[in-house]
Amino acid sequence: MWIRTKKQGPSPAGRLTAALGLTVVALAGLTPAALADPAPANALTPAAIDRFMDDYLEETGLPGAVVAVTRGGDVVHTAGYGHSAGGRPMTGRTEVPVASLSKSMTALAVMRLVEEGKVNLDRPVRSYLPEFTMADERAARITVRQLLNQRSGMADSAFPDLTLPQAHTLKGSVARMRGARLAAEPGTRWSYHNPNYFVAARLVEVVAGEPFADYLRTRVFTPLGMTDSRSVDSTTDMPEDARGYVRAYGRVVQRGHPRWFTAGGHGVVTTADDLARWLIAQNNGGVAADGRRVVSAGSVDVMHTPPKGERYAMGWSLGEANGDEEPPLQHTGQLLTRNAIQILLPERKIGIAVVSNTGMLSGDDSAGIADGLRDLAEGRSPEIREPFTMTADWVLAALTLLALGLGTLGTVRAKRWALRAAGRPLWRAGARALPYAALVALFPSLPELMGLLMRREGTLDQVLYVWPALYIYCAAASLAATVVIVVRAVHTVRTVRAARAC
Repeated sequence: MWIRTKKQGPSPAGRLTAALGLTVVALAGLTPAALADPAPANALTPAAIDRFMDDYLEETGLPGAVVAVTRGGDVVHTAGYGHSAGGRPMTGRTEVPVASLSKSMTALAVMRLVEEGKVNLDRPVRSYLPEFTMADERAARITVRQLLNQRSGMADSAFPDLTLPQAHTLKGSVARMRGARLAAEPGTRWSYHNPNYFVAARLVEVVAGEPFADYLRTRVFTPLGMTDSRSVDSTTDMPEDARGYVRAYGRVVQRGHPRWFTAGGHGVVTTADDLARWLIAQNNGGVAADGRRVVSAGSVDVMHTPPKGERYAMGWSLGEANGDEEPPLQHTGQLLTRNAIQILLPERKIGIAVVSNTGMLSGDDSAGIADGLRDLAEGRSPEIREPFTMTADWVLAALTLLALGLGTLGTVRAKRWALRAAGRPLWRAGARALPYAALVALFPSLPELMGLLMRREGTLDQVLYVWPALYIYCAAASLAATVVIVVRAVHTVRTVRAARAC
């Protein structure tokens, strides 16, 4: 016989047990991040960095960049955005040239030799490198420290490196300086000059008894875990031959890079992942991400500390402090079609590195991106700071059209001008032509004017990379002024002849 019983609901104790069970099950499916309050939009997180970078590329039209951000001994984020000049998506493993960020890496190679007792920073370079001679007896007094701090007395004004035929080897780069003189007494003046680091790299090569690139790989990169990093001798050895982009009138234009010798001064090729490892060691007193000590904390302090009264150290310079915080250490790297920056925020133990595929001045995107990432690191909402040429180019475009218009007007009125000038003293006609003569001289003197602005010597062709819109304006203004002067001169001669014939 079956006995039917009344179905009853769970007891109060059962309901409590069931509720607790459901809660445990629900919580088990959540990550710690989901349990915590959502990170604020201005926190230094991978998601916030990605949002900022996506917005930056969209607003500025930047083709591509890689980013590395670290905190203490941890990697916050490494990533690539956009595409390379070859059309390949950029990632944290994309090889990129970091230009003059290489100088701090060369300095670390020298410091490894110092720690081995093979080099003394305050001894003359020539005691280790007898081949280093110049047409200036003061060069014999240049010390290794002065070389790395760019206080050797060498300067672009005395030896305009980038306007001269380029070397093919470190030995050749030192040899070609034999006819050069110094611009100042060693140790008395700072001057940014790439050959300082060519000489430093050659010194490493000679003292270590092996090629500089090999020493940098085995004694700096490998111990730091930077297995995808290397040093190359020229821009033609870089990925895509350093091809990248320049900005002009709100657009980016792809351009190849001329051959520059780079070893020691601006020849490192690396990745965002490896840059993160580099930043960690710099912020942790020479200790690599895996805990291995690569160089002493004292050596790192030496490399990070400028001489008294200066702001430049060994491949690093003091930036602008935010409030009471310790000023950041930073260094930029610039090729004609690429630019880079690395920043250390000592108090926060944060490192930031950015490499973009736009060129110097006309597209200083890396510095603008780094500013936004620093905003995030310091708890501010990041701002997108467009390269100034995105605005300035349109001003130059208007001035270019104005110059061409005035040149056309001056040409049309040249005959009338000659008739009026015929009755005036010759000196007055000459005085009225001076502004036009100044404009004629503007274009060929553009490299010197840019050199004063950038404290670097260059060529007219290089200006076309650095700031295309300025190049075009100066060329248009000089051309217009030349045409006006020539046409006025022709009409003046005809007027004089006609007057004599009468």
